[in-house]
Amino acid sequence: MTHSPHPLDPLTAEEIAQVRDVLVAAGKVGGTTRFPSVLPVEPPKEVVRAHRPGDQVTRRARVVLLDTATGVAAEAVVNATEGALESYRELEPAKDGRPAILFEEYDRSADLVRADPRWQAAMRRRGIEDWSLAFVAPLSPGFFDEPLLRDRRVLRALTFLRDHVDDSPWAHPVEGLLCEVDLIANEVIAVTDEGDVPTPTEHGNYSGETPRTTLKPISITQPEGVSFTVDGSEVTWEGWQFRIGFNAREGLTLHRIGFGGDPVLYRASMAEMVVPYGDPAPWRNWISYFDAGEYLLGKNANSLRLGCDCLGVIHYFDAVLADDHGNPVALPQAICMHEEDYGVQWKHTNVLTGASDVRRSRRLVVSSFSTIGNYDYGFFWYFYLDGTIELEAKATGVVFCGAGGDNPYGAEIAPGLMAPVHQHLFCARLDTEIAGAANTVEEIDFVGVPTGPDNPRGNAFTTTTTVLDRESTAARLADPLRGRTWVVSSSDNVNRLGKPRAYQLVPKPGPTLLAQPDASIAARAAFATKHLWVTRFHEDERYPAGEYPDQHPGGAGLPQWTAQDRPLIDSDVVLWHVFGPTHLPRPEDWPVMPVDYSGFMFKPLGFHDRNPTLDLPDFSACRHCPPGECHCAH
Repeated sequence: MTHSPHPLDPLTAEEIAQVRDVLVAAGKVGGTTRFPSVLPVEPPKEVVRAHRPGDQVTRRARVVLLDTATGVAAEAVVNATEGALESYRELEPAKDGRPAILFEEYDRSADLVRADPRWQAAMRRRGIEDWSLAFVAPLSPGFFDEPLLRDRRVLRALTFLRDHVDDSPWAHPVEGLLCEVDLIANEVIAVTDEGDVPTPTEHGNYSGETPRTTLKPISITQPEGVSFTVDGSEVTWEGWQFRIGFNAREGLTLHRIGFGGDPVLYRASMAEMVVPYGDPAPWRNWISYFDAGEYLLGKNANSLRLGCDCLGVIHYFDAVLADDHGNPVALPQAICMHEEDYGVQWKHTNVLTGASDVRRSRRLVVSSFSTIGNYDYGFFWYFYLDGTIELEAKATGVVFCGAGGDNPYGAEIAPGLMAPVHQHLFCARLDTEIAGAANTVEEIDFVGVPTGPDNPRGNAFTTTTTVLDRESTAARLADPLRGRTWVVSSSDNVNRLGKPRAYQLVPKPGPTLLAQPDASIAARAAFATKHLWVTRFHEDERYPAGEYPDQHPGGAGLPQWTAQDRPLIDSDVVLWHVFGPTHLPRPEDWPVMPVDYSGFMFKPLGFHDRNPTLDLPDFSACRHCPPGECHCAH
């Protein structure tokens, strides 16, 4: 459908090209300049709320530049509408951290490692003379303030072998071999070669199995068409209305989410995730990937395929991103949207009359997938007919391995192949707008009542409410034993019972960050030490580990912001929710891992006056026979 531009639309190819042209004209781009990221700058909320179709839209982009010859990095804001450079500042690596990793840096560092005599000698010591098929995996290095790495842009590289070009390298780790590469000096600055653990030889290929023939096809059809409508980036479905965005860092984003004509969330996204490993071996004790901030979830997103990633009657959204040189690159079918049946919505059989009523549930699915090295991550946002929102993160792909057997920090999953224990800690950013901009957050626990005059038979239990009134008290842990949830209520809007309209964040908690408090990763990923943080909205507070987590010493993001201890009651607040699996790999996770699910629900709590799905149609009624006379098995 034709539509007028909106302030929250994703960047177009023309706008990305214009941004690059402005920087070239300003003399900020040379032959060795690269573009680690080009991200949209969203206008202030008041501008977005006041926008009407046909209004002029001003489009801006925040660009990170890196000179690969000198290591100098800068951040610029470009007005693509007016063709103007609005701001430019050089980054201070020791203070700010470093820009995200470029695609070209993977290949460049791998080539440097393969050409290094020390690496070649380490391979020969292991009896490997032909390393043409060796896979060198360059990885973000963490931060440890080591003199050798100080003031350098670095990747650490591990080595894996392949038997042929299509062989899975993750099955053949070269244990005890670690290389550190200076990406600006273009040299390998250190090689660690220790131990004589044999490289596992059994292949880890997962294709080529004879397919089973017992599964019969399931066909999903919607002969009358879909129930949603799409106008540009705006989606409308069964009381829901929202806008879909996409950017290089977060990937899929959702904006201006409303239900039944009332706002629920101003913005929702996967703002960061960290994957810390628990193996103290020197070639793995530094591993702690920030898959959004260091690698960019959106830049690594997949082009989705019908019948594989998405099943049913599908609407796809394409994306446009900037490559390492700042030029626009199309990513077709980056986002998949479809409806799916979800079982029973509600049911009751009247025991007096025998009459039975049942209605089917349905949900709208908006999803994307990103591949970061060996792992694949799917982010599935579900919208339900009753006003519930759910985010489900799906982790799959190939587990990261070393050579060896069982040990306290990993499990043998194939002969001679060990997979270390690790965590996948996601952080969703929920900028709430529950029936208005002013909200208050409360923590609700179930508690037992002591036996006594008020509870003579000891059966009573109730709830307790803790108001999260300031940022200093709003960093919280989940408590499944108390059924802990967090309620976000409107400060200005009540339901027919006179109570604030609200939504309830229902966690599905696992362990928070398990590294020791004095570990480097505990400072760099401080957001992962709590299940919930609540902050007062500020447009510059976007990412929970800060703008540039690569080689950052820590303390940025949520710990820095919450130190302001801003009041939260009746405010524009943001919830940061941490969740995800702690993974001790199993043999069943090899050679490719079945999906590991994690996530949370955001459910209406007094947001409606009663069940909003009472008007669902009864699709079970026979359309071919008179009422009460159906014997045709339709």
